[in-house]
Amino acid sequence: MQQLERFELLVGKEKLNKISDITVLIIGLGGVGSYAVESLVRCGIKKIIIVDKDVIDITNLNRQLMTLHSNIGHNKVDVIESRIKDINENIQIKKINEFINKENINLLFEEKIDYLIDACDTIETKKEIIRQCVNNNIKLISCMGTGKRLDPSKLKITELKKTSYDPIAKILRKMVRDEKIKQKITVICSEEQPINTNSKIIPSNSFVPASAGLLCTGYIINDILKEE
Repeated sequence: MQQLERFELLVGKEKLNKISDITVLIIGLGGVGSYAVESLVRCGIKKIIIVDKDVIDITNLNRQLMTLHSNIGHNKVDVIESRIKDINENIQIKKINEFINKENINLLFEEKIDYLIDACDTIETKKEIIRQCVNNNIKLISCMGTGKRLDPSKLKITELKKTSYDPIAKILRKMVRDEKIKQKITVICSEEQPINTNSKIIPSNSFVPASAGLLCTGYIINDILKEE
């Protein structure tokens, strides 16, 4: 049985080949990004660019797909590279082990990208990613906050301008208005109001960020499938 036989039966060989040919960049390999990366690879995508400066910490074990006690202290990009090569040994992986900001944002765009998944936590970086994707006509899906929430069914794929409750989305909506960006910005956002825990640390779980990551993959695959 071929590795992707079940998926090919669902989408057809021609569409599977089209999926395989795209390049996806994922920035942020936490609870959202780690699930997005692996599910994309399991759909047959053959070129992935992964971006994260962090190392695995014991607090990541509750929600990040690749994290184990045995790899605490290892670079996230290296751990994910090893894991997804064990799924598809022929996959092409580019690793960017950097914290991305306005000064080095061009590292993300040194080669052609078909889709970009923004799963990073830094507001200023999210703003710059929107600007760059709009200017370079790159399809973007940006994940809003998944912490402080318990109901994955409240997550949805929507336009940034249609979001509510989410504090990150509120800041980004203002930026888009102020800069008169007219293009549609696709986001994953929860309609659940954040739970106030009075903690400086953002609480999270294993299922809401994971669901958001899978929604990112679903968005990309279905966007490819609907193209004529």
